[in-house]
Amino acid sequence: MTPGTSGTGSEAPLTREWRPDWPCPVAAVLSTHRRGGADPTFRRAADGSIWRGIRTPEGATSLRIAARPAAGVVDATAWGPGSAWVLDQLPRMLGAEDDPTGFEPPAPLVDAWRRHSSWRLGATDLVMEALVPAIIEQKVTGQEAFSGFRQLVHRYGERAPGPPSEPDPAVRLWLQPTPKQLRMIPSWDWLRVHIDIGRSRPLVGAARVATALERAGTLGPVEFDRRLRTLPGIGVWTSAEVRSRALGDADSVSFGDYHVAANIGWVLTGEPVDDAELAVLLEPYAGHRHRVQRLVELAGLRRPRHGARMSPRTHLPGSIR
Repeated sequence: MTPGTSGTGSEAPLTREWRPDWPCPVAAVLSTHRRGGADPTFRRAADGSIWRGIRTPEGATSLRIAARPAAGVVDATAWGPGSAWVLDQLPRMLGAEDDPTGFEPPAPLVDAWRRHSSWRLGATDLVMEALVPAIIEQKVTGQEAFSGFRQLVHRYGERAPGPPSEPDPAVRLWLQPTPKQLRMIPSWDWLRVHIDIGRSRPLVGAARVATALERAGTLGPVEFDRRLRTLPGIGVWTSAEVRSRALGDADSVSFGDYHVAANIGWVLTGEPVDDAELAVLLEPYAGHRHRVQRLVELAGLRRPRHGARMSPRTHLPGSIR
């Protein structure tokens, strides 16, 4: 890592040039961290670079990642007190420690695996970063969840550190609220950001034990899953969503998500399935079950939909109208 030439105030950014030993598809690996097209913590600039606002164990950071595929290089620039930490984390974040050895895709996904064989599952080692939006996404439409997350960040988060003038007007990064900030939100303000009590309570409960949850993330997926699901309002779906992003758990499956089960079932059998049937279908891929789920997503495969989409609720303050 080397100091750059510009920064916020007197602090210059740090830079890193990383040369992965495989053709790393940066955008595909990082896309799972984007919570809707207007996610204020994740931006894609006009030049194709990806920007993320991240709270690291060492402080707030803005991270810019730009791939140079022809040279086989990934360039990263980071601003803020967590810069060294996040640049050290870069290879793991982009999947350098993921090992797909032994994964044989189901027959309907052979072509998808051939097209996405360079994809790897990254890990951020940041539990709360993944957990907060996952709880917000529980049992609501994607549109409602993304709006709630965006409003929460804008109302209670803060601007991420970065260059004095961003090179792209679309890059205006924000940071998620800290656990302390989450704990301080009055109950009525959760409704103003369109997050009902069924999700605000688990969020506040997780924020109260955030340090212990981050520590649990170092104990491996199985023990982390056990500890996380002792918290009221957090179940198997939320745990899987966090384990895949924060821990890089290649065996996590988002059971409890109707669309996941239905889409995978349709791809593998021609018919939607429920969670019990999905578990049977994925058993031959134990250890790599998340790869099957993600391949379906990367390939854009989904069952045919009939009828109107579910509409967001409009009876809460701050509802989408």
